[in-house]
This record gives sequence, C-alpha cells and structure tokens, in this order.
Amino acid sequence: MDQSSPRRASRSELRCVRALLRATSAAELLAALLAEGPAWITGEGSALYLLDGGMLRLTASHELPEWAHRKYGVVDPAGGLPAALALRRREPVLLSPQQTSADYPNTAAGLGTGLVALAVLPLVVDGDPVGSLAVALAHRGAVPRRDVELLETFADVAAHRLAHLLHHVHTADPTAGHPSPELPSPDGQLLSLAVRSAGAGAFERDLVTGETLWDAQAYRVVGLRPPGPTGQAPELADVVHPEDLPDVQTALVEALATGGPYRVSYRVVRPDGSLRWVDEAGEVMLDVHQRPVRTAGLLTGREWRPEAAAASGSVSAAAAGARSTLLLALTRALSRAVTVREVTTALTDVARPALGAAGVVLDLVDEGRLMPVSPAVFGGPHRAELNRLHDLAGGVMEHVLARATPLFSEPGQERRGPEAPAAWTVLPLVASGRQVGSCLITFATERSFSREDRTMYSAFAGILAQSLERARLYDVHHERASELQRAMLPRSLPVLPGIASAARYLPSTEGMQIGGDWYDLLRLPGGLVGLVIGDVQGHNAEATAVMGQLRSVLWAYATEGNDPATTLERTGRLLAEMETELFATCLYVVLDPATGVLRAARAGHPQPVRIGAAGAAELELPGGPPLGVLPGVRYPLAEARLEPGETLLAYTDGLVEVRDEDYDESVQRMLGGLELWAAEAGGAGRLEQPEALERLADLLTLNVTEREVRQDDVALLLLHRILPRATGR
Repeated sequence: MDQSSPRRASRSELRCVRALLRATSAAELLAALLAEGPAWITGEGSALYLLDGGMLRLTASHELPEWAHRKYGVVDPAGGLPAALALRRREPVLLSPQQTSADYPNTAAGLGTGLVALAVLPLVVDGDPVGSLAVALAHRGAVPRRDVELLETFADVAAHRLAHLLHHVHTADPTAGHPSPELPSPDGQLLSLAVRSAGAGAFERDLVTGETLWDAQAYRVVGLRPPGPTGQAPELADVVHPEDLPDVQTALVEALATGGPYRVSYRVVRPDGSLRWVDEAGEVMLDVHQRPVRTAGLLTGREWRPEAAAASGSVSAAAAGARSTLLLALTRALSRAVTVREVTTALTDVARPALGAAGVVLDLVDEGRLMPVSPAVFGGPHRAELNRLHDLAGGVMEHVLARATPLFSEPGQERRGPEAPAAWTVLPLVASGRQVGSCLITFATERSFSREDRTMYSAFAGILAQSLERARLYDVHHERASELQRAMLPRSLPVLPGIASAARYLPSTEGMQIGGDWYDLLRLPGGLVGLVIGDVQGHNAEATAVMGQLRSVLWAYATEGNDPATTLERTGRLLAEMETELFATCLYVVLDPATGVLRAARAGHPQPVRIGAAGAAELELPGGPPLGVLPGVRYPLAEARLEPGETLLAYTDGLVEVRDEDYDESVQRMLGGLELWAAEAGGAGRLEQPEALERLADLLTLNVTEREVRQDDVALLLLHRILPRATGR
C-alpha cells in the first residue's frame, strides 16, 4: 500500500466539517466543534479569538472561568501568550498538561482539574490573519501528529467560515471596525428587514437564569407598552389565557426534552381584557452536554375570532384536558431519567422552565431525615440562590411532608424576608405509601393557584415521587454492584522491595456498571514479583463472579511456583470446565527485581508497554487465545528485561478503546502521549520521586474520565523498577 497516500476522513470528521460550515456565529462555530469533533476534545476552557482593532479579543468560549475572561479577554498579538504566538508563527502551539500546570497554574485551578492539555491554532485565510482558536484536550501527555493535523483541518475550515461571515458584516456595514461577538448570517440583514415588515417580535430565554428578554415589537404583539428597545418579559402566566397555558407548557416540555425547533399558538389577554392569537416559533438550543440552555424565536400576532376558532377546534374545550396533556408530557420527560441525578436534571432543565418556575429545591428522605439533593443546575449565583431558598423553606418542607398535603402561597401574603420568592408551592413526595421527599417550586412574580392548578401540581408530585423512588432503587442497585466490584479487587497493593507500583480501576457507565476486569500484584517465593491483569467477557454479575474465581485460582497456581505459561494453561483449563460460556483475556508477568529479568505469558490480552527514558513502546510478547476458549492450549513463555528506572504498564482494552476509532490508532495515540511524557519527564529518575507513579496513573486515566460514557470498565497496573541508588530509601 502507498504509505504516502492521505488518510481518508472518517464520517464523524466529515460531520464536524459540515457543522462548522453551517455555523452562523462565532459561538455556534465553537459549539459545533465541541459537539461534533473527536471525543478527545473536552471543550473545558476552549476559546475563540478574533482580531479587533489590532488586538485579539475573546469572542466565544466554553466553560471558561470568569477570571480568565477578565485576564485573557484581550490579547496583544505581539505578546507571548499562546493565542498570539500561534497567530504570529502561523503554526499550532501545543501545551501538555505539565506545561499548563507550570506556566498557567490558575488555568488548572479554574477549570477544576490539574491536568489540561491545550492546542492553540492560528486562523488564517490566504495569508490574512483572522484570529486564534484554543481547544482543551484530554490527551495524557501531548498531542500526536495525526491529531494535530486533524485540528489544523478544523481550524482551516473555521477560519474560512469566519472570514466569509465577516465579509458579509463588512459589506452590510462598511464602517464596522471590528467583528461582532455574534456574527450574523449572510442573510441576516434581509431576515431582519423581513421580520420587521411582518410585525414579528423577537424573544430570547436564558434557561439557566430564567431570564426572558423581549424586543419592543414583542410587547406590542401582546398589547403591552414597550419599556424600551428590549426588556424583561412578563411571566407567561400573566399574559397567556388560563385555558391555553397548559398547552403552551406542554409544547415547552416536549421541546426542552429533545431540543430543536418548536411552534405553539395561544391566546393572550390584553390589559383591556380583549384576546388576541399569538404564534410563537422558536428553537431550543442545547450545549455540548445536550442540556437546554437557551431558546430564541419570534412572536407574531393575529386577530382573535371566537367563531372561527370554535369551528376549527383550535381552542381546548376544557382546561382539564390540556392539563392532562401537560402531565403526560412531564411524565414522558421524567420516564427517560434512570438515576436520581437524571431525574433532578429533568426537573431542573425541563419541568422548571416549562412551568415558568424561577427555581426548584428538592429534598429526599434519608434515614428518616430530609436531606437536600445537589440540584442539577449550572452553578454560579443560581446555586447560591437555591441554597438560600433551601434554608428558608427547610421547616416548611418537613411540615408538608409530615402532613402529606401540598402547600401553596396565597396572593398578597407577606413575604418571609426580602429573599423569599413572590409565589411558591411545596409538594410532598410520597410513593407507594412511603415518604420520598419534598419539592419546593418558586416563582418570580406573584400568582394565584386555581383549584385546577393545585390538582395539577398535586398530580405532578405523585409522578415525581414515583420517578425518584424508581431512580433511588436503581442507584442503590448500582452502589451495591460497585461495592461488589471493589470487594473483588485488591484493597491495596503490597509494598515490595525493589519496585514501586500503582493501579487504577474505573467501572463502566453503561449496563450494571460492573465487569470482569481485575489486577493483582503478587509476592512470590524467592523474592519474585507477579503482575496479573485480566478481563472477563461481559458486564454483569456473572462476569464479576467468574473474575473472582479466576483471580483466586490464578493466585493459587502462581504462588505454587508455576511459571506464567503453565499458570495460564491450568487456569484456562479450569475456566473451560466451569459452568459458564464466558472467556477471559489475561497477562501474567513474573519479575525478578534484583536482575530485571521478567518472564511472561499472554492469553489474548493487550501487549504491555515498557516506559523509559528512551520513550514508550509495546513489549512484544507472543501469546495464545483467551482463557477458556481452547482447554488444552499451551501458551508460549517469553523472556525480557526491565532495566532500572523503567516502568511496565499493563492495562485492559477499556483504557484505549474509543467509539468510532480504530483500536490500533487508539493504542498508538497512548504510546505517543507516553513517549512525549517520558521525554518531558527528564529521564527515568522522575518516577523515583514520591507519588510520581500515582500521577502517571492519573495521567493515563485522564482521557477515560473525560468521556461522557464509558462502554467498558478499565484496569491498569504500573510496575516500576527502582534505580539502585534509590532502593534503600
């Protein structure tokens, strides 16, 4: 095969390019890269800079802390910051996790992790600078060349798209001196003219803070006097006809649960008591974690004709039917949630904005006491507000749960302090006769709860209680499964002369969250050390049970003095005789710490990796089939040597497997990162320092912990041969 031929782009890479080309603003472009790009682009702390009046200005960002906006909001292109260097040199600037920790210590603290790899890429079109793009990566030590080339491709596409948008901005307004943070689409001017001509009003809702802004025309559509060019919109319950409000809330529930465009029509009550139809067309926008964060759209009004509406059946015959539909929509949203965290997220992301609530506080019964659930909110001031609400309502929530009767605020009642909400309801959560918890729902403006409203909220309390009870049982089940998994693995590694060791285990986040990965470090006769790592097929209780049996059997055969090949042969024969159809991969290595000689056998398991001052490479060991496949198979015995200061890495395939990526490429990425890490470490002596091996284990699992979903569990074991001068410490 021609080695010089270019690599074909994967489907996911092409999908990312298409998303970049469709972006109509700097923020959309960055969001498209984070949402559609490779999984190793974590996004945490990513930023996009555009040239503005000779300076690089922060135009779009993702999960960048406030202090970073203040400190790095404007960057001098002639300075030494990565955004300036990349644009000036016309080449990527790569910073490993170690470099970001050393050169930008506040970055690690602000982003909530001590290990952040950064790639800063220049945005240049036909030699003309546009800006710089900084993306945070989950690479363990550095960025392999093939990944850099992919990032450069994405940056080229982004640069051309931004240049195209900026050209249209300049064409529409030649006096504009710099790009707007939210670049309009090429058809933005025409769209704006069409909206004004149609008499449509624009709105935007921030689903994180609950703030909704209307332009002046939106106020006119509903018959209100505009407070100015834009202003805080009135509550839906204050303008929408009471009979239509449940229909509007139902449409919002369905849109918030899935994201994307939606349409809904409803009557509004004008200040003079007259009615008018309003058509609302909008879109729910999701962040990179697929959580709803914003809605935006248009409001258009038309004449209300009761006879035409009745003939077309567009008005609900009874508000009760509309409320039933709303409850059904809320039930569907909660039914998708599996864990307590997911139920809370659905309550916060979907139910809260759909009901027009300002905040939601949830307490669950734990050992007879009400304990607050950490709300699935976006943090910042909103979290502090919820904490204050919980302190204010703690006694009321206990009282309501004891009576098992909802409590609603009354119009005009006196507030309990300036921080108390204008209106609220406290719902007892009772499922199958058991007290589950209490839920406080607050509203920003005063409201009256009709008898139908109270019935609807009471029914919602029952739905929420059932969802929470089911989710708690699920969480308990998984906690027990995790305890079982932890009990099957070593609680700690033995301290053995001449070596240092570190291990990690991460459960799968799918299925039962238990599996068959295991590791062991054995003290063998004659001062030898045994390293065992294995992976039983499957992610269920049977896989864990088989793993426990194999671990005990292999330990027994190994401590009898059998060599690795014989140990695996006898273990495989025993597995084949068990009443199970599962098989297992396994690697067994015996090391003499005094001489460095190691003997090993491998049963279908990934090759171990030798890490030293010269870099990192797989230790090529011949192997045989997985244990339990062929009962009488003999495994080859291989010999090698681990030099003083070198480290052996043994791992299960969950450490490197990435969805939509070739396994061999994933392994090569890990090796590339380890090789660069070894070069930056300044020689093998780095691992002689206390906790150094633990930090390397954290670095290796960083890519895994950043994944939103882990399809497989992960185990790794590091074995370091201590340098002679450090042996006596």
